[in-house]
Amino acid sequence: MSRLRPVFAWAALGMLVAAGAAQSAATLREADPITPPDARTAQQMFADAPDGVDPIVTGPVSASFKQRQKDANCDTAVWPKIPTTCYPD
Repeated sequence: MSRLRPVFAWAALGMLVAAGAAQSAATLREADPITPPDARTAQQMFADAPDGVDPIVTGPVSASFKQRQKDANCDTAVWPKIPTTCYPD
């Protein structure tokens, strides 16, 4: 039994490291790098629209706004997780 003690210790250490790595990866995936934590969400901005607001702009917009929408992946965003940068100022 004393010969198996180091094997069990290394296995336990390996499991702890794997669990820590999985937790770190899950935390990184949940973070939204585009919107700062203190920014209002689209759902808060348009509280009177329970079914959501489409961020598609039908009028003329600047090239910088189009690039901002492209960088924020606005074309694939789904309500209520639409970044506020998708909407014009």
